[in-house]
Parts: sequence; structure tokens; C-alpha cells
Amino acid sequence: MSERVRVASVEELGEGDRTLVVVDGTSVGVFNVEGEYYALENECPHQGGPVCTGRIGGKIVAEDQGVGERVKERISDEQVIACPWHGWEYDVETGEHVGNPRVALETYDVEVEDGDVFVVP
Repeated sequence: MSERVRVASVEELGEGDRTLVVVDGTSVGVFNVEGEYYALENECPHQGGPVCTGRIGGKIVAEDQGVGERVKERISDEQVIACPWHGWEYDVETGEHVGNPRVALETYDVEVEDGDVFVVP
């Protein structure tokens, strides 16, 4: 196992920003989402797309209202990232695919120390 990798300063990775780094030969996306830092593997399990370059937004949650009634949809506070190739969505915090938790991106711990952001392999 290698040592942690410096990503950027806190100022360089402001809220809503992202960057890509290489950790042990793997491309990893590091995100500041609403003031929290997350790191995910940058290869979609579907067809290898650069998932960490996709859009980030709230997860759409649907609630069945019963037979003959419209499905009620809302945007949750959970943040997901969508692969730009085919739209597969993953939970930013856990790396799990939105529709199938058996499919997931590898996640990495992120540490902030003395104003710098690090990925911990």
C-alpha cells in the first residue's frame, strides 16, 4: 500500500469543484460536494467510462402511490454522479450504483490536514 496522495489545497478544491489524481496507478476523482470531500474510482464498471467527469446532483426518488395513481417523484439530499457515457448513476458517498448495490465504484478515504486535501489508498 502506498502513502496518501496530496490532491490540492482546500482553497483549490472549493465547494462544487473536482479534480482527478492517480492513486496506485488508478485514476481517482476527488470532489467537494456541499463542503464534504469524496473520492471515487474514475472507471465506470459498465463500459469503462470516465464516471468522475459526469454531472453531480440530487438522487431522484420515486414513491408508488398505488394502482392507477401517478408515481410521486422528488429530489433527495443524497448526491449521485452520472457517468457521461451512458448515465449510470452512483452514490457519491458510498460508490454504490443507484439501481443495483452489487455494482459499485471503489471509494477512497479523504483527509484534510493543514489546509491540504489528501486521498488515502
